[in-house]
Amino acid sequence: MNLVTGATDILGSHVVYTLLSKGELVTAARQKNSNLKRTELLFSYYTPNYHELFSKIKWVEMDVCDIFSIDDALDGVSNVYHCAGMVSFDRKDRKKLMDINETGTRNIVNACLNKSGINLCHVSSIATVNNLDHKTMLDESVFWKTSGSESDYAISKYNAEREVWRGIEEGLNAVIVNPGVILGPGFWTQSSGRLFSAGYRGYKFFTKGRAAYVGAMDVASIMHQLMLERHFGNRYILVEDNYPIAEVFSRINEGFGHKGPTIQVGRHLLNLALLMEKFWKMLSRGERTLSKALVNAAFSQQNFSNKKIKETLRVDFRPTAQVIEETCKLCLLEGRKGPKP
Repeated sequence: MNLVTGATDILGSHVVYTLLSKGELVTAARQKNSNLKRTELLFSYYTPNYHELFSKIKWVEMDVCDIFSIDDALDGVSNVYHCAGMVSFDRKDRKKLMDINETGTRNIVNACLNKSGINLCHVSSIATVNNLDHKTMLDESVFWKTSGSESDYAISKYNAEREVWRGIEEGLNAVIVNPGVILGPGFWTQSSGRLFSAGYRGYKFFTKGRAAYVGAMDVASIMHQLMLERHFGNRYILVEDNYPIAEVFSRINEGFGHKGPTIQVGRHLLNLALLMEKFWKMLSRGERTLSKALVNAAFSQQNFSNKKIKETLRVDFRPTAQVIEETCKLCLLEGRKGPKP
């Protein structure tokens, strides 16, 4: 039996689908108010018999901050795919990030150690491959070096990763994956899905930054294969390639029938926008969409290598351009009013 945490998010849903399509049994962790319809809709993108496949899921209510619910969910489980996590670049979410990403992962690791025969695949992030001293391609040999510009999200994921390494030292069979920006359909208002909900209206602005991208289905398939072949005690960067942000925005615009972005934004202008938004949100008490971390990311020139995973599993990633095109088409299929939550 497999337990998938974060099963109602973009990656967790893809992992659940991948496991079920391989004929494996799945216990999927959800929270009380989770939207199961989104996961079922995701299944419908990939198979006509999605109702039958979806009905095979054993759902359990679980909170990574509740050790008792984790212990109950692990009954009869031999493999855990820990996809649950929080993505935010708003300073007000710092404590919640640490609670879910760091403490939640510590709870998962401890629960797995307390029950014999459980293997773990932990989803980290390329944000933890962090060392500004490296000016060339970043790979798994690069470990964290604090510069002071790290986001709270990156810190929380790094601390979570340390918990998994600690578990490995204590005898846990575990493997870590570090995906880039995960692209895929169905979750238009969550994390990277917002790239498409924003692109639906058309991108007009772009920066000179670069980022590394990967398809959600590729990540899910690789996670399954790593567990199946027992590549424990390792971590793997999962990216298809590195692309200029302008190119990705252009492809998303094209997928929705818009012209490419035409206005280049410099760092000074974006910093000014950050200050103006910060002041406005203080008055309105609304949620912030910009942060210092996002500004830094918009101008990052770091590149990440997929050499290790390609040599280990001999995998071929689907081109990012293809993933974007397919995702835009699925988004448009949901109706003329645009993507829904």
